[in-house]
Amino acid sequence: MSKFFLTSLLYLLCSSLSFAQKIEPTYGQVSYGPHQDMTLNFWKVESKKPTPLLVHIHGGGWLGGKKNETANPNELKKGYSFASIDYRLAGVKLLPAAVHDAARAIQFLRTKAKEWNFDPNRIAVIGGSAGAASSLWLAYHDDMANPKSDDPVLRQSSRVCGAVAMGGQTTLDPFLLEKKIGLACIRHPMIWKTVGAESHEHLMKNWDQYKDLSLECSPLTHVSKDDPPVFLNYGKPAPIPVIKGDGIHHAGFGRLLKEKCQTVGIPCYLQVKDHEVPPINKDNFIKKVFSTQKR
Repeated sequence: MSKFFLTSLLYLLCSSLSFAQKIEPTYGQVSYGPHQDMTLNFWKVESKKPTPLLVHIHGGGWLGGKKNETANPNELKKGYSFASIDYRLAGVKLLPAAVHDAARAIQFLRTKAKEWNFDPNRIAVIGGSAGAASSLWLAYHDDMANPKSDDPVLRQSSRVCGAVAMGGQTTLDPFLLEKKIGLACIRHPMIWKTVGAESHEHLMKNWDQYKDLSLECSPLTHVSKDDPPVFLNYGKPAPIPVIKGDGIHHAGFGRLLKEKCQTVGIPCYLQVKDHEVPPINKDNFIKKVFSTQKR
């Protein structure tokens, strides 16, 4: 029997075991809002005490993607419960629907804290690409709770105690992005299509029409001194200006946010592969925000 055959057999066996070990949600397809796309999955970690909760927001440019339907058992051994949300994409409803849905999901989850045995004061968010942008938006945006609302969900806080953002966009401002990253970045439809523009040229030509919405949905706009810590992760930094590729996951997004956070005086850990290494890794960051948050 050849070494290649044995190696292939072992790989297939490990892959099958890994697939078999994927865990279905404790509560699946839970509706958190009035639209059919506003659903979430929740994995409950058994514990005598309320656990922290990590909420995953999927990427896809606010134009595609879907929530996790299974969870890795290793992730569920870290001592915190896990949720993953769907939300209205821009093809269904333009921004700010996606970020407002993410906020409502956090508010809804807080109504389930006692029943699902997690600590409502220890909720953090994690996402990649557009999911990272939404995670950062939640970290920095003012609390959307309305104590006088007739809807009990909307009376809850939308604030989180930390965010992990992988390849996230920190601003939708095309003029800032052209200057700091390059024109190729703003050609990506996430920058213009999600706010209703016909193209990046149309967005920039009619900036007065789209400015308020674009900046409202930009995490960079909302950074203030009372905001929680965030952890940013990017691949190798591309040249500036971007020559090849769309630049939509460019490390320049992270550097813009880190500069703003340093000015304000709040923690922002930036990791750029083979280039910038923060004093803490992702897993330890999550542990830290959960352990330091007041229970």
